Amino acid sequence: MNAVFTAIFIVSAILLMIVSPDTFLSSLMGGARTAAQVCLTLFCVYAVWMGLAGVAEGCGITQKTAKLFKPLCRRIFKTKSDSACEAAAMNLACDLLGAGASTHFAVKAIGEWEKEKNYYAQKLLFIINAAGFQLIPSTVIALRAGLGSAAAADIFIPSLACSAVTLVLSVGSFILSEKFAQARGGKSRPHRRSNHGKNACGSG
Repeated sequence: MNAVFTAIFIVSAILLMIVSPDTFLSSLMGGARTAAQVCLTLFCVYAVWMGLAGVAEGCGITQKTAKLFKPLCRRIFKTKSDSACEAAAMNLACDLLGAGASTHFAVKAIGEWEKEKNYYAQKLLFIINAAGFQLIPSTVIALRAGLGSAAAADIFIPSLACSAVTLVLSVGSFILSEKFAQARGGKSRPHRRSNHGKNACGSG
């Protein structure tokens, strides 16, 4: 990806210098200023959510929330690990609320599943996180508000609809592919008599 972005930058810079060389330097400075502003806004948003996640974990809210999701997590991810279920439950809860503090919970869950070689759960959790389904896209709303949007929450319905469709399609495709792979792997080859066995039977 670094090579792709570098190539895009070089091509864009060459085209800009040919079309409008006077704006080349100002465009670079403006892009750097915008990037720094976005990074600072994201830093503040994640700092708040990470702090809240730490407080929730210290107060026991994490364990209570995970306890409600544990039966569902055991069934969905096909696991018996309590620590993995707790981490996965918190990861899903943070994602649903749009909190930016869910990554370390996912890493912990995947690490626990690595111990029991539960690759199905690892792949499923990765797909669910990649789908990005959120009931409240609070991080994106906060980012838009920090950049001066007059209607930062206008993305609520489109984000909810798009992420829901993405989640259903991605998880459905994964489950179908897993069942198809199991069906192909479960088919036993028909038994064939060897020539040696055939000759032995004929000679008898």
